[in-house]
Amino acid sequence: MSTLDEARLAASAHQVLDEAIDQRLPGLYRGKVRDNYDLPDGRRILVTSDRLSAFDRVLCCIPFKGQVLNGIARWAFERTADLCPNHVLDYPHPNIVVGRRLRILPVEIVVRGYLAGTTSTSVLTLYRAGRRQMYGHRLPDGLTDHQALETPIITPTSKAADGAHDEPLTEDEILARGLLSEAQWRQVSEAALALFARGQALATERGLILADTKYEFGIDAEGTLRLADEIHTPDSSRYWSADTYAQRLAAGQSPDSFDKDVIRAWVAARCDPYKDPIPEIPAALIWKTALTYVDAYQRITGHTFDPPRPTPPVQERVMAALSVFAG
Repeated sequence: MSTLDEARLAASAHQVLDEAIDQRLPGLYRGKVRDNYDLPDGRRILVTSDRLSAFDRVLCCIPFKGQVLNGIARWAFERTADLCPNHVLDYPHPNIVVGRRLRILPVEIVVRGYLAGTTSTSVLTLYRAGRRQMYGHRLPDGLTDHQALETPIITPTSKAADGAHDEPLTEDEILARGLLSEAQWRQVSEAALALFARGQALATERGLILADTKYEFGIDAEGTLRLADEIHTPDSSRYWSADTYAQRLAAGQSPDSFDKDVIRAWVAARCDPYKDPIPEIPAALIWKTALTYVDAYQRITGHTFDPPRPTPPVQERVMAALSVFAG
């Protein structure tokens, strides 16, 4: 990022959206990152804040994060709408999307093209533990960390209730439990693999590797399957730099990535983040993370990031956009 760009960002570094609560709007649901409203006419308003969540709690706010995530998702939704319809109706503000209210399917779809991941349900974690049969797939012996799989695979998990952990599932388990019908599973699987292929192709054009990603699907009032939430953002996906991938793999190193977990690692090194109070996160670390998100936006979309103007406050502008729906 050029010095001029960083100076422009610094002028708006104070523009942080912590929350967007309008008591006049119905159906408020506060997620860890998004503030949502359900309107009587079947629309849902989703406000993507600048809150950063990890360890089942909000750690801090990162300037520009909400706008970055909303902007990347918009860019990706527009480039995949021919493959699967999505929930989007309008974007009244860079942090806001208005969509159709969906009945979210109880299965989270993760598509993986590489042996990667850090969570207990990731294929790399399971593979390192000696598992070869996982999610209804059998992986061969002899794979190395971050190696490409022969073909992308779907690794579905249950959508856990608050406080619980996602559970790995197979196609047979999904059907046996009645989580999805056979027709729904086939439709979701085909859509997810097609979306991932498109996402990988778009990433390749930008000198990136889309290693894996998460999709959420829902059913609208007419019974149409639609993409929900976000798509191909650095929070829902794993991106690597393509030009250094082979060299780092040969050296046994992790690929160059958008290190969105820098704050997570800093906190985990200083406390038990599930139990202890969170220490004050240094301002320099928060700013470094903000620049990482902006860099991700520019590298993924190929567009220059346009930060919020220094005045008026972004909170004021978001609330003004929401007031239109208050009647």
